[in-house]
Formats: sequence, C-alpha cells, structure tokens
Amino acid sequence: MTSRECRKIRLPTTGQGVLLRNVKERSHSIPLPEEIPIKKVQGNDRDLLLKMYGEMLMIRRFEETAAKAYAQGKFGGFCHLYIGQEAVGVGALNALREDDYVVSTYRDHGHALQRGLDPAALLAELLGKKTGIVQGKGGSMHFFSKEKNFMGGHGIVGGHVALASGIGWSIRYRKKDNVCICFFGEGAANIGAFHEGLNLASLWNLPVIFICENNHYSMGTPEYRSLSVADVSIRAVAYDMPRDHFSGGDVLDVEQKVKKYVDAARAGEGPALLEISTYRFRGHSMSDPAKYRTKDEVETYKKMDPLRRAYDTLMESGVPEKDLARMESEVSHTLEQALEFAEKSEVPPPSDLYTDIYAP
Repeated sequence: MTSRECRKIRLPTTGQGVLLRNVKERSHSIPLPEEIPIKKVQGNDRDLLLKMYGEMLMIRRFEETAAKAYAQGKFGGFCHLYIGQEAVGVGALNALREDDYVVSTYRDHGHALQRGLDPAALLAELLGKKTGIVQGKGGSMHFFSKEKNFMGGHGIVGGHVALASGIGWSIRYRKKDNVCICFFGEGAANIGAFHEGLNLASLWNLPVIFICENNHYSMGTPEYRSLSVADVSIRAVAYDMPRDHFSGGDVLDVEQKVKKYVDAARAGEGPALLEISTYRFRGHSMSDPAKYRTKDEVETYKKMDPLRRAYDTLMESGVPEKDLARMESEVSHTLEQALEFAEKSEVPPPSDLYTDIYAP
C-alpha cells in the first residue's frame, strides 16, 4: 500500500456480469474556440504579459522566416511550425525556473526559443550548418541544449514521454527541487510510452508536468477519429494524478494555471497531466496543404489568434503602440541578422558524420 489514498471504482454490470461503458455521444467536429472578452491588466501582470508578447512575437516571426527559407529551397526535410500555438509554450515555460527541464516534440522551434536558445544557431541548424545548435546534425526536429536544460525535440511520437519520467527520476535521485515539463500532442496520448511514462511518474511521485498541446489533429486525423475519450486529461485518473483542461488562447492565463502545478510538483506533490486546447494555423508540416480542414474552421481560430489577443490586451491596458512597434522592429532585425549568419555559416564536412557517435 502506498502513501496515496487507494480509490475504489465500482463498475456497473448487467445481470450476466457484462461490464457496461458509460458512453456519451461524441461530437464529429472539431470544437470551436469561445470568444473571451479583452480585460485590462495592471502592475506585474502587465509587465509579464508585455514580456511574453515579445517572446510569442519572436516565435511567430522565426517560424515565418523558417517557412520562407523552406519555400525558397534553402533547406528541406521535415519542418513543423508552431504558428498559432505560441501561447501554450510561452505561458507554460514562463512558469519554470532557468534550471528546470524541458522535453519537446518534433514541433520544437517555439519551445527552444522560449528556453533561450539562440535564434541564429537554430536557423543555422535548419540550414544544416556547422554553427547550428547541434552542428547541423539534428535539423528541425532535434534541437537540443544541455546548457539550457532543453532536452531535445524528438521525432518519435510519444517516445519522449518516458524520457521525461526518467529526467524526473534523476531529479528525485539527486535530491533536487527542479521540475520537468514534457510537451506532446493528443496523438501521442495513444502511444504506449505515454501510459508507461505517466504510470512511473505517479508511482514514484516524480516532479513532471505532462502537457498535452491538443491542436485537434494528429497529422490529418481529427481527434474524434483517434481518441476513445473526448478529454485526454481524463486519462490522469487511471494513474491517480491531478489533471486539468483549459484553453491555450490567453498566454497570461496559461502561465498562471501551469505555475500552480509546477509549484506543487516542486513542493514534492508529484506529477500532473494538463491538456491545453490550441490550434495550428499551418499544416502538420511544410509539406501538408491541410485540405482536411475547412476554411471557415481555420478562419474562426485565426480570429482568436493568441498573439493578437495579447496585443489587444496590452493596448487596452495602456501600453503605447510605439513600444509594441519597436518590439516588432527589434525582433525583425534580430531574425534578419540570424538568417544572414546561418546562410554564411560553413557547411560541415563529410568527415563530421563520424564524430559524436559515441559519448566519451
């Protein structure tokens, strides 16, 4: 018997002893966002929102720069953009300390930027250059920085969830008070490693916050065709851990809600599963025309663009428009320099294929 209270769940049966499922009618459409009124923010909240707006702006413009470079043939292969989902990564990671850990997916550009990885090194990585964040060997899906505790983007869907639990075990073994956030999509919630990772995290009371960025499509498959549950977070019940499900449209709200669970994990209260509803404005990857979505659906979500919401909130809260324009200009200048650096950087020689194969 563990220290946790054991929960007994009684399942209804028929007279023949056959278990019944409590099946509710599933919607066969993607849920549309609810319009939330813009409210003024003041003091520390306004300062934090201004900071996070700048971070979301950097991610949005970085992804647009990457998309343009890809379309111009400056690099190829897989490239998954974070456009539309910025409030989730920025809000969640602002709840962490600098020495905490982050585990990401193949859609890792936004998470990497938010953890402070140099945009010039990231663009160089996309272009396969020696100055890239992993010397041009990882590409779009495998950004990594030991110095920033950014423990990688991962191309294997769901496989990294178990790695996050391993990081959580390392934190506990070393008697540290760090926390690890692990991002994944709703499609990964059907992978075996997801369940294994959550089970171990709960069993060992590990400081890991599992965040499902539910953008409603696993590649081109809508969630109602792949998930047996209408709410991914309900799966936390099977592992006796706290859960929550909320919108990712308001970056300040995301930060405040995630921080509650991060603080609890840091205090020794164990893991949590959070589902944050969001939406990607582009296709699954650069090669995906996203014809499985209607224009009306996409336009409805774009009206609730988290970047625009943050901008409007700041304007309503008295931030001068010239300050926001200056922020836009600074981001553009940074990315222009970053792209120039990436384009002028050295291509790694073929001999580099034989380096970094084994850890020393």
